[in-house]
Amino acid sequence: MRRAVIIFTAVLGFLFTSLGFGATSALAEGESLQGTLINAGQPVAGVVIKVADEGGTSVGEATSTADGKWSVAVPGAGTYKVDLDTATLPQGVVVTTGRSSLTLSVFEGAARNVLFPLGPAAGAPGTEEPEESGSSTASRVADLVYTGIHFGLIIALAALGLSLIFGTMGLTNFAHGELVTFGALACFLLNVTVGLPLELAAVLAVILGGAFGYFQDRFFWGWLRNRRTGLIGMMIISIGVALILRYLYLFFFRGDTQQYTKYVAQPGMDLGLIQVAPKNLVMDAIAILVLVIVSLALVKTRLGKATRAVATNPSLAAASGISVDSVIRLVWTLGGALAALSGVMLALFQGVNYQMGFQILLLVFAAVTLGGLGTAWGALLGSMVVGLATQLSTLWIPTELKNVGALFVLIVIILIRPQGILGRRERIG
Repeated sequence: MRRAVIIFTAVLGFLFTSLGFGATSALAEGESLQGTLINAGQPVAGVVIKVADEGGTSVGEATSTADGKWSVAVPGAGTYKVDLDTATLPQGVVVTTGRSSLTLSVFEGAARNVLFPLGPAAGAPGTEEPEESGSSTASRVADLVYTGIHFGLIIALAALGLSLIFGTMGLTNFAHGELVTFGALACFLLNVTVGLPLELAAVLAVILGGAFGYFQDRFFWGWLRNRRTGLIGMMIISIGVALILRYLYLFFFRGDTQQYTKYVAQPGMDLGLIQVAPKNLVMDAIAILVLVIVSLALVKTRLGKATRAVATNPSLAAASGISVDSVIRLVWTLGGALAALSGVMLALFQGVNYQMGFQILLLVFAAVTLGGLGTAWGALLGSMVVGLATQLSTLWIPTELKNVGALFVLIVIILIRPQGILGRRERIG
């Protein structure tokens, strides 16, 4: 048995290594720096962006288009300096962070997004008086709080599925991020390539995500489980599955960051201290509704009670007449659908990219661990903490390091409460 697991893991390692080298070499010309300039919910056109390499040699420049987008192709992976020409900004508009020059790394085959947050200059026509700096600070804090909640809800959808899979199987699934990416790419394929309306494409992508989760367990994880493969071996296998899927996404969808056909640069609604795009409010409502329904179903329905029974003690659940395999398969289906919905929403938030799920996977794990492994409500609470910590940390640290804030909060809480906020210190049975 152990020999079979070792051989299978070695085969997976060979496959993802081969696919990785092949895909990255085939897409070596796809590296670029890109972004979208938005001020008060409106795209900003005519702004010049210049890119240079580490030695100061100019690589290229671009001017933002009518939809605020710009892109500069770079010769390969490496570190580049990106300068926004502030003289080309509209009158009264500035880079709110004061950093019009950024140094960023670009990886092979990837398009790196560059963020220049824009806003009104202090004392500009139509803005508050300079003495009202406290109002400006309050507005920024309020905006970060809302963004943290919005991002936390997106993470919560993925974290809930991951927590349920861990609770029923005990599997730490490193391929869960690829389920998130699958949902975003499926929606992109249906919306942009096939031409379906975005709303219909999103619904179908969630259904496809559920089907993807079902077939994964039906023909792969279920087979390993029946072969009594150990959890450590399955965890290592999940890393190989994640790498294979990620490079397959890269091979077929390339490394560029793409957008859906609708809701790319939507004007914001004035809600007092903050401006919020209507699409974000709709996504928040859908996420809250889905999370509440799933959480209540786990408590109120027979299937939910069966799921909790399997999570607590699979042997006792089986002895009570519960089909453990059927419950785990249902959990995989639900987890795949939730991850796909998370991917669709994340793509609306930041664009579609082959490694978008991988980029938030660490935060999803942090949310699940912070809330308490295997607990649904803990995953929701942990996601909110992670989302808020990620965004609010930018008040003190550079935006590029914002994930550090969430991980710091995770470390502090786990040191105080090792089982997580809502986790149990000891599992009985």
